[in-house]
Amino acid sequence: MVPTRRRTLLAAAITGGGLATPALAQGRYPSRPVQLIVPWGAGGGTDATARIVGSLLERDLGQPVNVVNRTGGSGVVGHSAIATAPPDGHTIGMITVEIAMMHWQGLTELKPTSYTPIGLVNQDPPGVQVAQNAPYADIRALAEAIKSRPAGTFRASGTGQGGIWHLALVGWLQAMGLRGDHVRWVPSNGAAPAMQELAAGGVDIVSCSVPEARAMLDAGRARSLAIMAPERNPQFAQVPTLNETLGINYSTGAWRGIAGPRNLPAPVVARLGEALKRAYDSNEYKEFMASRGFGTVWRDAEGFASFMAESDRGMGEAMRAAGLARG
Repeated sequence: MVPTRRRTLLAAAITGGGLATPALAQGRYPSRPVQLIVPWGAGGGTDATARIVGSLLERDLGQPVNVVNRTGGSGVVGHSAIATAPPDGHTIGMITVEIAMMHWQGLTELKPTSYTPIGLVNQDPPGVQVAQNAPYADIRALAEAIKSRPAGTFRASGTGQGGIWHLALVGWLQAMGLRGDHVRWVPSNGAAPAMQELAAGGVDIVSCSVPEARAMLDAGRARSLAIMAPERNPQFAQVPTLNETLGINYSTGAWRGIAGPRNLPAPVVARLGEALKRAYDSNEYKEFMASRGFGTVWRDAEGFASFMAESDRGMGEAMRAAGLARG
């Protein structure tokens, strides 16, 4: 029979205030399969990125990493499932730029601080696309035309009202000293139909990632004048940045990173962070992302936290400027 004091000490060592699980105490994390939640549907860019990351983590961690799509609520369902999972590292997820947007829209109380960041692995900045026959030789000519015309003259598209590419346009306009609604936004069901509308003359500008515009660019029906990023995308090296051409140091974009619920134990964060960095540095990951034109950007846990805080601030400013923020 175990004396009362020994039983108490044993229970305390096992529970550790709810943080030190037996697996952690014995240095065996992960002790069972890891679930990697994706807030978006199968077959999309986030799903594809999560699956290559999951396969590489599985090899490193020595346990199955099962990708689970939890869709619905404009991303709220999956992001909520990640945030409310037990903080033991056996349920993590791929969070996306929408976590810096949804709470501004009043869709959820979740925000970047609802998670334990592990690492940022991808960012795709928006490009500024025009039709092939548009009379603008470069982004400077387009910017001057926008500034010289009355508000509402130009029409742009790329996603739904208040989506990431809409807010990217708003931010660029603000950086040029214009109102966020100086260019009229025409909502679309995504970048592909928006590019079709651009080629048909229905809109003047599409602000979406260059990879999404690639089909129309390759077909010679559109041109990409600039990207909203600190540096050029090696996959589209001919497209300059706004800073190079306009002297506007503005960047934004869709991003994806790995995170867990709040209060993940430090040893779990360290183990996952090291494994994720090795996955990011692998040839398999680099080649996979390059083949799709996806951008690769690394930030460790601390850097990812700062990155999300800045993204949250910028998205809030853009949504207020566009009249889309609630509260």
